[in-house]
Amino acid sequence: MEAFQTGADVFFVLIGAILVFAMHSGFAFLEVGTVQHKNQVNALVKIMSDFAVSTVSYFFIGFMVAYGVNFFSSAAIISGQEVGSGEPFISSGYDLVKFFFLCTFAAAIPAIISGGIAERAKFWPQIAATAIFVALIYPFFEGMVWNGNMGLQSWLENTFGAGFHDFAGSVVVHAVGGWLALGAILNLGPRLGRYREGGSVVGIPPSSIPWLALGSWILCIGWFGFNVMSAQSVEGVSGLVAMNSLMAMVGGILAALVVGKNDPGFVHNGALAGLVAVCAGSDIMHPLGSLFVGIIAGAGFVYFFQQAQNKWRIDDVLGVWPLHGICGAWGGIAAGVFGLEALGGLGGVSVAAQFIGTLIGVIYAFVAGYIVYGALKAMVGIRLTAEDETMGADLAIHKIRANPGEDIL
Repeated sequence: MEAFQTGADVFFVLIGAILVFAMHSGFAFLEVGTVQHKNQVNALVKIMSDFAVSTVSYFFIGFMVAYGVNFFSSAAIISGQEVGSGEPFISSGYDLVKFFFLCTFAAAIPAIISGGIAERAKFWPQIAATAIFVALIYPFFEGMVWNGNMGLQSWLENTFGAGFHDFAGSVVVHAVGGWLALGAILNLGPRLGRYREGGSVVGIPPSSIPWLALGSWILCIGWFGFNVMSAQSVEGVSGLVAMNSLMAMVGGILAALVVGKNDPGFVHNGALAGLVAVCAGSDIMHPLGSLFVGIIAGAGFVYFFQQAQNKWRIDDVLGVWPLHGICGAWGGIAAGVFGLEALGGLGGVSVAAQFIGTLIGVIYAFVAGYIVYGALKAMVGIRLTAEDETMGADLAIHKIRANPGEDIL
């Protein structure tokens, strides 16, 4: 029975890892549909390359920074038996499949950033930023929240009676990714022709609503692996997480539909806004609370997207800062509100602890993002030349268009 339980857990986490891995294709197609046609190839290559670099960075450094586990202490990776003085990996490879699962989370950081810096960022400096974020920046905060590193959780629990609760990463993954992206976007500046003197805003339409919609659908489906399987064991799985994810998702859709006045981009991103926000408290909130959290997230995404683009002149192509940064922060705080027993939740949370934990994540990510991209900007440059940006990243970087046959007369 023990062997069966271990095998079941391995299979459970493996399916979760596969679902979250599949979400990266959703990131890719969401970006492909949103950017101009001349930048579609770049979006596809960037997401896949970022995933590869993220995996290597997390394997060699990031996983050890977060959890103190490395892959060099034992030669018995396959058998799970101890060799020399090294610690063994758990039988059936649970440690290994857990790495795969958490690696897909880590790789979401550059995937989130990618949408904000689209259409004008250099390729190789972004690859370098990916390696830095996944090896060091993200795992440091991940370990503080999910592994108790640096004493943050102990301090919060001793001070406020509860630690910082982030079940599936509203803050650890999404807010951190969104605020890192804001640092990149501010260093890059807007796309050519996006804003004119006098304050007028030039609209740059998406290249394909169907591709954008497909990306959203893939992300929505994979998100149930992202949230539900964050339990990381069959014994810990909860139908409440699935129900709350569903309610927050539809709440985000409906709010974005109304506030966004039927705009398809807002509708499909509204679903993601709700899912981002529910991650933190999906295991403790009442479904009605999750629906409300999703509604606020969907409406908030539309509002902050429009404010950022039209008022504050922040050219965030996919709106990753309002979607992940703002909605992720809202989710972290909302878990402390709607997780309370007084509002139908399961309790065990503190509003103060949630606010402080969220604030630390936001400040940490924004400062880190701004410094890393600022340093890369000073050393090697992070933006395409005006000529390359006008030509498009597809030809400038990858030497091929999305539809090469169109060049044949």
